[in-house]
Amino acid sequence: MDELNKLSSAALDASHQMAVTAVDGPMINKDSPFSPEVPADLKKSMPDLMNRFSFKWPGSKPKDANPEDHAVWLLDNTAFRLPQDEEARKSLKLADPKTTQSSMADGSVPDGPAPWHAEYVAAYFIRNSGKDVSKFVGFIAEKLNIDGNDEGAMSLISHRLEPFLDTVLPNHIVRISVHKTEEHTLGASSYQGISSQILPLHFDPQPPPITSQPFATSAIVPPTAGISSTTVLAEPEGWAIISDIDDTIKITQTPSRIGILHTTFAEPTPQAVEGMPALYAHMKTVLQQPAFFYLSASPYNLYPFLKDFRNTYYPQGTIILRDASWQNLGGLISSLTVGTQEYKADRIVKLHSWLPQRKVVCLGDSTQRDPEAYGESARKFPGWIQKIFIRKVTGIAGMDEAEKNADARFEKAFEGLSRELWHVFTDPKELVEIVDELVEGKSS
Repeated sequence: MDELNKLSSAALDASHQMAVTAVDGPMINKDSPFSPEVPADLKKSMPDLMNRFSFKWPGSKPKDANPEDHAVWLLDNTAFRLPQDEEARKSLKLADPKTTQSSMADGSVPDGPAPWHAEYVAAYFIRNSGKDVSKFVGFIAEKLNIDGNDEGAMSLISHRLEPFLDTVLPNHIVRISVHKTEEHTLGASSYQGISSQILPLHFDPQPPPITSQPFATSAIVPPTAGISSTTVLAEPEGWAIISDIDDTIKITQTPSRIGILHTTFAEPTPQAVEGMPALYAHMKTVLQQPAFFYLSASPYNLYPFLKDFRNTYYPQGTIILRDASWQNLGGLISSLTVGTQEYKADRIVKLHSWLPQRKVVCLGDSTQRDPEAYGESARKFPGWIQKIFIRKVTGIAGMDEAEKNADARFEKAFEGLSRELWHVFTDPKELVEIVDELVEGKSS
């Protein structure tokens, strides 16, 4: 009977996946333009995530998130001043006031133009909805040669897997409180359970010219498994840091499939790249509290994991993560390795629209396409990016170091740009003097 029940459950899961793919598949893909396809060989070797998506019937009205059953993550963000140029404002695609129903905490309607705007990104899940958790945990443990009797290791894998297994929640809304001062309704979540919109912030904390204390935003009826966001204010001028995460500031071993699985699911404490926390602390001081943006190709399912990592080692900043429309665990690996240049270049365009007057320093590594993405962006926005630092990575299984770390590769990536603009390094200490020269105006 147990075997029959298992077969029946498997058949139902397969039918659910097929139905979602047939009915909602095109819209899921449309909502996730930079979510990579999972290569056939990888898909074959990794388990399917049968119940990751739920149906979103066309024409149905959005529903409120239910704190008993749903989890809502509000991602950290950065507030900016709207540009004066009218065309630049139009490109920002501001939220529709009719849907946000903005109000001050006392219920009054906001009066006058908003001094700040910020993009609010929320992820919606059905709590504890992941099925066959033990099967997935066993799969990861077997791949990593972990003893199935090691309760601590198995519990860690289960905890890290949860955001990949829980069903995403489309067509839902949530009311948020910003700084306990004003309230907004976030627009309906997409087919992949994500909502993203630029909201006006009508209060003005009157920050100093470059920096200010961050403030918090939370759901008004916080779901038990929810995450509140922290907002940092960024004035138009000053410095900004755009930094990759994996193998730039965090050891991930992206060229190795086993390395990705190990560092994501089985490593109790993620490892920072040696010397990078000190470098970022130095940049924070010398560049006078720059706005930090952590631009990663990791899927958004890893947000709590990466937020904890950032909080442990690096300055507060916005973590920008990748869409995830796939229904196979191999999507984690393809997110980090497929189409990363196009994805990052697109997100950098967005950052430029927020802070076009800031001076930018970009940091990445040689494992994937960071040099190409940063080179493309520097050519697109001349003078905006002041310096590009690329970490030369060595010693990772599966990485073609001769190709990835070749001088010719970097010269091609930065073709047409001043040789003074980019620097390839192995030891972060090499960059301290260069950063200091940026402030002193000695580096071009």
